[in-house]
Amino acid sequence: MSSLEDRKTTGIVFNVQKYSVHDGPGIRTIVFLNGCTLACRWCSNPESQSGHPQLAYNAGRCIGTEHCSRCFEACPKGAITKADDGKISIDRSLCRGCDGLFCAHACPSQGLIIYGDTRSVEQVLRVVEQDAIFYSRSGGGMTISGGEPLFQRDFALAMLREARRRRIKTAIETCGNVPWETIQEAAGNLNHVLFDIKHMDNASHKAWTGGENTRILDNFRRLATTFPDLPILCRTPVIPGFNDNAEAIRGIAEYIAPYPNVSYELLPYHRLGTQKYDFLGREYEMGTVSLPKSATPPLQALADEIISAKREK
Repeated sequence: MSSLEDRKTTGIVFNVQKYSVHDGPGIRTIVFLNGCTLACRWCSNPESQSGHPQLAYNAGRCIGTEHCSRCFEACPKGAITKADDGKISIDRSLCRGCDGLFCAHACPSQGLIIYGDTRSVEQVLRVVEQDAIFYSRSGGGMTISGGEPLFQRDFALAMLREARRRRIKTAIETCGNVPWETIQEAAGNLNHVLFDIKHMDNASHKAWTGGENTRILDNFRRLATTFPDLPILCRTPVIPGFNDNAEAIRGIAEYIAPYPNVSYELLPYHRLGTQKYDFLGREYEMGTVSLPKSATPPLQALADEIISAKREK
């Protein structure tokens, strides 16, 4: 693909976050793409799971139907009506096709918002390049995330190719549940990979994420062996009732230990993003469950010990 073709390629982006220091080395700009191949119960970005823009409703910002009726007058499907509490009600079974284009734009208080809009690679990289000085001084760059960024294969690959032409260092956050050929092509334009492995047991993985782990584990192995000089950070979110135990973490640590270009990090469970489920009219499947912050460090120490011992042999 030529640079011109890549710059014109479009995709759905739901956020561009600047000044991140947790998603790759240095100071980074994260580009969040819509669409995912999994549906994890604890997902903190539920607005990313669909491959198209999502209409969200923040009742706290709604002026109320006594003073405003612009949204249900604007909706071409009749999906928005007056609710008994003086706010609005959305019939999401009717809310299809326009992605909130009419009602959200009609809302004067931003009670209705759209997660995701169409942008070109050129538009995205124009924002990313605004902080080039921070990247050069810190060793940072651009990280594409999601959702699963490689769900939008053509858009993600075009963005990585064009970033490389502009000498922007790149990273990707992936669950690995995409065709190997896609990961292979992306890897040639990446400086770092953040790769999630959530569980080694296939049945548990499918029950909690909605997808099997067979392709994920195979892709991880192939990535680590095919690109031995590519730094890979394997990450596991520690989820209560799912993998917050020594057996689960031991299995992952033993699997990744043979690959010297792989490091390992456990991510403590958090409930950030749960409010967005309300905005989207969805239920947060994890309920009110919590996990003490003290639960993760001992598991991290166990994993580090296992990996170190296997690599010393």
